[in-house]
Amino acid sequence: MRFLILLLLFARVLSAQVTHEDLLRADETPGNWLTYSGNFQGHRHSGLNEITPANVDQLRLKWAFQRRFREKFETTPLVVDGIMYLTVPPNEAYALDAETGVVLWEYKRSLPPKIIVCCGQVNRGLAIQGDRLFMATLDAMVIALDRKTGRLLWESDMIDYKLGYAATHAPLVVKDKVIVGVAGGEYGIRGFIDAYNVEDGEREWRFYTVPGPGEFGNGTWEGDSWKTGGASVWITGSYDPATNLTYWGTGNPGPDWNGDVRKGDNLFSDAVVALDADTGERKWHFQFTPHDVHDWDATQIMILVDRAFQGRDRALLITANRNGFYYVLDRVTGEFLHASEYVKQTWAERIDENGRPVRAPGKFPTEKGNKVFPMVAGGTNWMSPTYSPRTGLFYVTAREGSSIYFKGEAVYKPGTRFWGGHFRNQDQDEDWKGAIRALDPVTGALVWEHRMFKPAWAGLVSTAGGLVFGGSEEGYLKALDAKTGEQLWYINLGGRIIASPMTYESKGRQHVAVAAGNGLFVFTLPK
Repeated sequence: MRFLILLLLFARVLSAQVTHEDLLRADETPGNWLTYSGNFQGHRHSGLNEITPANVDQLRLKWAFQRRFREKFETTPLVVDGIMYLTVPPNEAYALDAETGVVLWEYKRSLPPKIIVCCGQVNRGLAIQGDRLFMATLDAMVIALDRKTGRLLWESDMIDYKLGYAATHAPLVVKDKVIVGVAGGEYGIRGFIDAYNVEDGEREWRFYTVPGPGEFGNGTWEGDSWKTGGASVWITGSYDPATNLTYWGTGNPGPDWNGDVRKGDNLFSDAVVALDADTGERKWHFQFTPHDVHDWDATQIMILVDRAFQGRDRALLITANRNGFYYVLDRVTGEFLHASEYVKQTWAERIDENGRPVRAPGKFPTEKGNKVFPMVAGGTNWMSPTYSPRTGLFYVTAREGSSIYFKGEAVYKPGTRFWGGHFRNQDQDEDWKGAIRALDPVTGALVWEHRMFKPAWAGLVSTAGGLVFGGSEEGYLKALDAKTGEQLWYINLGGRIIASPMTYESKGRQHVAVAAGNGLFVFTLPK
């Protein structure tokens, strides 16, 4: 009998393993949420359909998880077979019962006394494979935890955090590799993307997002400016199993607002790089904003869709960029296909036939200041968009407004901010506003918009039930009709929403979860 019990327990453990094949087929198990974006393609869409436009107004709070901290709560939880895994700032991980919110285990990482980060001590989530969870940390480490106990299994040092390097995004696990990048573009770092072995944490490859001497693209940096070039990575990439390419958006060049000390296009900053997932070899790149002087990182989620484009079936990469333009690329070759404005912008006259911006004259930062659209935080930012195969629409949190950009002195000192200027937001102007917008994914044309009082920092999730969930600066979680944008339900959670909602299933019921203020709030329909 004892042998039988042990055998059954062993079988249960094996059945709980999350394999690479499970991650590839994440859409087939919509009750779980297996990656930061829900699937490898970055869709942040769920096949769950219990909650619909007809009943969403009946949503009720089921449970809440709260902790005391001062930082922004930007996590997206994972859910696997009734267990939720999430991060809490600065570098904590928790396993919760997804039905009740009861804490099953917790992991708290001890950090050095001085962490150098530009934008808060945040952590956006975990990755999972097998019986392991993976987290990137503020002191530039990659760690593996036992998902059953939270016990630390291994840790790997990416680079010296004291130079301004950090890691804030959820890793991406592809086959036997944990893929992560480094933040710190405001500190004159040299950005890179790493892959580590899931079993032992050994580094398998590294791709520098700022090429060195003898590497392709180094000539786009004047002199030795590549050494402090930035191009950090702080949002999770996407993956296409058909091409075995992984796609990562990169951040701004350093210094942010003074381009005089780094003349040239500054590759691969403000770009998407397509890397072979096995080797890290660059297959292609596309730069959205050459020689950026407005801090318009291209770290937005790269969404992969298969659609007809001009009468031909294409494998597409679509993304709304911080610079105010929406882009469509061929994800196999990197060929530029289309760009169009989705928010007001004044820095470019147009995007040419090769995808390169034709800059409007007189829009660079100056010592006296120069007003330019979009604002420094961009037409959108790191918050997740969503693509719904059900409606065929692309949804994005859009931010309207301008900033005044000032150029200043740019002197690099290790571990200190390397800005080369500053900015002032025009947040009292009448054009300072926000919206959730639905775009045609092929043309970028506006289909509908839901206006908001302020530019929001909350991401989106779409569902097969015909809904889009989003959030606001005032703390409202909202449900919109995915076809029309009509607001169908809302609730104020008492704190800013600076995260992206997700949805999962527990005991046969659909749940919606979002981080707001200092808590994670979970909703479901009444029985």
